[in-house]
Amino acid sequence: MVALPYIYRWNRQGRKGQPCEVLIRAKVMNSCLVRFADGYTMVTSRNALMKNKEADQC
Repeated sequence: MVALPYIYRWNRQGRKGQPCEVLIRAKVMNSCLVRFADGYTMVTSRNALMKNKEADQC
């Protein structure tokens, strides 16, 4: 399994601490489309993401 490069930091929709990947980045309102390991997608602020340190080690 490929490690997902980001961790979701905010407590929105019960997703805090879950790994995710960015599908689309937008400059408008600093937003992005993210997908979680279970396939769930959402539009959120890029401020809600942090690098996944475990994915960097792979």
